[in-house]
Amino acid sequence: MDKSKNPSIQCSVTSCAYHCKAQEYCTLPEIKVGCCENNVGNCQETKCNSFKLGDHGTCCTG
Repeated sequence: MDKSKNPSIQCSVTSCAYHCKAQEYCTLPEIKVGCCENNVGNCQETKCNSFKLGDHGTCCTG
């Protein structure tokens, strides 16, 4: 997989396998956002379904 940044997807979750190590961007060509609840009323009720735990740390900034 190409590990260059996707300038359209900013990301501060460095523990994700798809995080661009050099900058706060995702390396995927697209992401999928999903819901944690049936009725979404705020950001905490959504999640990135494309997330995959990687080996570059466990920090989430931002």
